Amino acid sequence: MDDAEGAPCGAGVLLDDRHVLTCAHVLRHAGAAPGAAPRGTAGPGVRVSSVACRPEWSRTAHVAPGTWVHDHDTQRGDVALLELDEPADCRVRTTLWKAPLSGGTVQVYGFPQDEPFGMGADARLAGSGHRQGEWGLLKRMREGDPWIERGYSGAGAMAVGGEFDGRVIGIVVADYVNGDAKAAWMLPTETILTYLPRIEEFTGGDRNDELGPSRGELPGDVLGDPLRLALTQELTRLLDSGWCGTVIVGTGGTTAVGDSWLVRLVRTADPAARATVSDAELTGAPGDTVLGLGTIDAAYDARGRSVADLGGYLTRRFGLPGGDPHEVARQLLRRRPPACLVVGGVDRAQDPEALLGELLGPLAARARSRGVRLVLGFEGVTPAGLAHDVCLDPEPLRGNATRNVTAAAVRTVVAQLAAAEDAAAALHQERGVRFFAAPRLPPRAAPRLRVRLAVARTTQPNPELAVIHERADDARAELARFDHDLRRLLAAHEDLTALLELHRVRAARHFGEEDRLLADRHAPAFRALNTEPIDLGAARTLVRRYIDEVGRRLEER
Repeated sequence: MDDAEGAPCGAGVLLDDRHVLTCAHVLRHAGAAPGAAPRGTAGPGVRVSSVACRPEWSRTAHVAPGTWVHDHDTQRGDVALLELDEPADCRVRTTLWKAPLSGGTVQVYGFPQDEPFGMGADARLAGSGHRQGEWGLLKRMREGDPWIERGYSGAGAMAVGGEFDGRVIGIVVADYVNGDAKAAWMLPTETILTYLPRIEEFTGGDRNDELGPSRGELPGDVLGDPLRLALTQELTRLLDSGWCGTVIVGTGGTTAVGDSWLVRLVRTADPAARATVSDAELTGAPGDTVLGLGTIDAAYDARGRSVADLGGYLTRRFGLPGGDPHEVARQLLRRRPPACLVVGGVDRAQDPEALLGELLGPLAARARSRGVRLVLGFEGVTPAGLAHDVCLDPEPLRGNATRNVTAAAVRTVVAQLAAAEDAAAALHQERGVRFFAAPRLPPRAAPRLRVRLAVARTTQPNPELAVIHERADDARAELARFDHDLRRLLAAHEDLTALLELHRVRAARHFGEEDRLLADRHAPAFRALNTEPIDLGAARTLVRRYIDEVGRRLEER
């Protein structure tokens, strides 16, 4: 894309034979922004040249009326739609896809100053760009490779590999180069569409946010309530960290907190909603109540919907091959990067039992082991047998605890519990997952206790404080049992490994390293102790078999 002087000024995406999507600031720099010419004149345009079509072509173009969106002070928007003065006759139609932004690789093609014919560059999607609330971050993949610089703005970001391979999922809007430190930013398809509804016909895929009745705006009057604020903060801490697993969220019950807080939190990460939310709303919100752009890959309201409805949405949203609900769950569990999914109103679906049994239950049971983050919202009673790692039930805790405790003392014991849960999770992730039938990591209790503490401490003295303290003590005791059982398993593995090596050295000293019969007995025992998931019972049998053979041979000798 060249200015009137013929100097390259940026790139764009050819949508069809008459329309090109680009950045508004590219046209500003080219002197082709609306209002740059006297009233009543067409004003200067830009020259668009093809690099993808054969034969190549070149056309003049002007901004389509009402499609130049750019706040120069905040960098908001920064999109524009060009109309070619003559058709390109390229017979190309590009679809911009609404796709998750949590990970993957993209390729962009731009026009740096020293490469008039253009150059491609690869980048890695890196989540929120923390720039004006609506930019996705791109990071360099390999040092020394070509990188995005001036001349790439407006270029389509095309996914490479994965379910969206070859599809454009946004455009480049800015670059950053400071010595070896290099990064760039892109505007996702859903954000572009919010600013330019006119390009709807050129988009495909399902939206990030299908939760709640209204679209775009953040629900108001949510965070002023201590309970809703605490629920928001706990879920934010989980989703904005390296944590993975299943969260059960209560939105009904006797407290009737509703799901407006959950809808609001989802929209703080939604590319479409970010375009309608001011920077002040995001930066002025209480701590731990705003998610990074793209943190949640998909959010769906299951109320009144069937298993097939949710399965179809997930298939389209994640670009999956599809199939029956069990197959969709299997595909999601195998997806890389792992998905972050929110499903609200689970118990108000057409057939909640089928929805849990065929799709959400299998996802919940294996979410943590597969790195998936799954949030399930219930308006009524949560099914007792549903696997989960955190329960954010807002209902008050009831019990017979009578001790006289202060909110400060309870806060201390809950903080100690949270630290113990972090340590237990780290130990399990580092070593426990290596074993078949390892002790199960207890669900985290601290998040729910912090939620109830946030409410109970506002009305001291409150008998619930004593119950919270008691529940924290019980949870720490359960963690202690888990730690004891897992460390006993680890010690048994270390003992068996040492015992096998001891007798291997002993056998080598008497019979040599090349003894075939002993090697045939040693190899399966060694594999059993080092192949994950490790079945310690089976390994113990094989080690004992090897030791017995060594002993028998020594007796014969």
